Amino acid sequence: MSEQTSFYDEVGGHDVFRRIVDAFYREVAADDILRPMYPEEDLGPAAERLLLFLEQYWGGPTTYGETRGHPRLRMRHMPFHVNPEARDRWLRAMRIAVDEAQLSPLHEATLWDYLQRAAHAMVNTFEPTGAGPTTEPRGGTNLPLHPGA
Repeated sequence: MSEQTSFYDEVGGHDVFRRIVDAFYREVAADDILRPMYPEEDLGPAAERLLLFLEQYWGGPTTYGETRGHPRLRMRHMPFHVNPEARDRWLRAMRIAVDEAQLSPLHEATLWDYLQRAAHAMVNTFEPTGAGPTTEPRGGTNLPLHPGA
């Protein structure tokens, strides 16, 4: 019985995911729609959360789950105005980052498929304006905005 290699390991592990996340947040910092969605002055904490999430999702270290619990992506994004324009800007920034990683065609297609599906799933409004945190969750739910609330 042979041990299966994870996607994380196949693409180059931490270094590759770090490059993707760094390139992505470089683009976010320069985007007038995306930047307001990150209220922290420094994008470093958001970049670290994305890195840990992507590493865990693709078979790397489980640090994200150990420190933050279940990803709950829709719930964690609910306080933000994620409309189709924001989704498209996110995908543009991520496309640049993935292209810079120069993955093999199969790995690139696999990663990109997931990122597109995830981005479409995060859309929570079709209102044309706004970007940053809202005062209430969108979608009329009473879900807590963070685990344990």
